[in-house]
Amino acid sequence: MKRLLTFLAAALMASASHAAELGDDGLHIEPWFRDTFKDMSEDLAEAGAEGRRFMVIIEQRGCIYCTKMHEEVFSDPAVKQLIEENFFVVRLNMFGDIEVTDFDGEAMAEKDMVKRWNALFTPTILFFPEEVEAGKTGAQAAVVTMPGAFGKWTTMNLLTWVLEKGYEGDEPFQKYHARKFAEQQG
Repeated sequence: MKRLLTFLAAALMASASHAAELGDDGLHIEPWFRDTFKDMSEDLAEAGAEGRRFMVIIEQRGCIYCTKMHEEVFSDPAVKQLIEENFFVVRLNMFGDIEVTDFDGEAMAEKDMVKRWNALFTPTILFFPEEVEAGKTGAQAAVVTMPGAFGKWTTMNLLTWVLEKGYEGDEPFQKYHARKFAEQQG
């Protein structure tokens, strides 16, 4: 009987999360990732033309925290809908060789851009304003950086805080999140 209960518990846990799809490069695939030329200024302009916020996610092959985000957070219908409806998302490979052009016009391989932006962890998500001043790098232009994996409510509230431009106001994200989380659990 104990074995049966253990098996049933494991089966329930396995079905609670969705298996993240991986590409040939070992990175996660999402229908809302944009396949672009990775020119940050062009991508920002395209995001703006679509009425979306520009977001860059940095991942690496074999990242257990990236898998956690894709299987437990990005797969949540509410999170997925919020991203699909409001964000223009470009993924960079922490160790990739595809050329990326920063906002200041400097072009380099993904792995070098990640270093330039001081991204040390995966996943790292950078959110950008609607306009970036000439001469700024992505690291300088980002209005919010989310280093690492977070749960559904922190992610949902951060996405909403970015959409509401909370970074321009007086309420820091931690207080906003605590207030919103209390309301959501309410």
